[in-house]
Amino acid sequence: MALLRITSPHAHGRNRTQTVMLHVLIATLPAVCVLTWLFGWGTVINLIWASALALGFEAAILALRGRSLAFFLQDGSALVTAVLLALALPPFAPWWLTLIAVGFAIVFGKQLYGGLGQNPFNPAMLGYVVALISFPAAMTSWPAVREMAAMTQGAVQPTLGLVDAFIRIFAAGQGLPDAWAHATALDTLKINNSLTISELWATHPEFGWLGGRGVEAVNLAFLAGGLYLWARHIISWHAPGGMLLGLALMSLLFWNGGGSDSNGSPLFHLLTGATMLGAFFIVTDPVSGATSIKGRFIFGLGVGVLVYTIRTWGGYPDGVAFAVLLMNLAAPTIDYYTRPRTYGHSSPSRGPNLGN
Repeated sequence: MALLRITSPHAHGRNRTQTVMLHVLIATLPAVCVLTWLFGWGTVINLIWASALALGFEAAILALRGRSLAFFLQDGSALVTAVLLALALPPFAPWWLTLIAVGFAIVFGKQLYGGLGQNPFNPAMLGYVVALISFPAAMTSWPAVREMAAMTQGAVQPTLGLVDAFIRIFAAGQGLPDAWAHATALDTLKINNSLTISELWATHPEFGWLGGRGVEAVNLAFLAGGLYLWARHIISWHAPGGMLLGLALMSLLFWNGGGSDSNGSPLFHLLTGATMLGAFFIVTDPVSGATSIKGRFIFGLGVGVLVYTIRTWGGYPDGVAFAVLLMNLAAPTIDYYTRPRTYGHSSPSRGPNLGN
């Protein structure tokens, strides 16, 4: 009997992987626009630079492995890793920081494991964590958003122009102006031990309403992109829903109101940091995350719990990248215990159900 020769699911139809990656790139456009409006041209320059680096590193490793450059470079996975990593980096990150982060993500996070479909860790988050641990000062140099810079300086156009942003990124040793750099809402809340929440927000107008002026808009933009992916059936709701539920429940459980020792409300944690980026673009990675339906929800739930734990009691103000990598380690075990029941079997670990 002749058997059908069927390719892997990711190669179904017109290069299914390429189609998925294209939709992911489209879904990041709202966040790209918001970040560019708030911080200037640095975001766009980072995106172009990171994309060129990702394709270069990918091509170099593929050539060393003797693999087809045209076939593997067209799937779009390297571009998605580069874009997600560039959006997570500070807008005016120096060129060498992006090079290190992207290089580690592509080479050590993806290709050394065998390429797409073989990597146990999310490449973008792996590159981000390496950069954060190695260069914490550069990774936390975020500029003030457009509105806040205008408030403090009276400037009509506080963000850098295209040429100035290019020089700032590629001229070694050039940091941000001191008046532009500021602590994020997560940073300030983490070290606060004397002011109530209302007093803290009154003395820090850059915090906006909930998660930090501008950061709320960025998170809503990522949420819009995530809903687009869900509507196009690129992702399911299980992993994002699990992460947001875990983060909301933890923040609600340990929220003690507006006292000086408050850890922040559920809305604060949902709309600050990299919450929506992680929920809709990172934990939904089909390779490094859990694959079963129950497993995806549990995986996301674990990420949400770990994000709150690291934000509140850990050494970093935002823990999305660390939480994802830790749960990547647990993904195989989650899949093992959440395998769907095979037809004719009472459970994945038992023999066939013969009706007795």
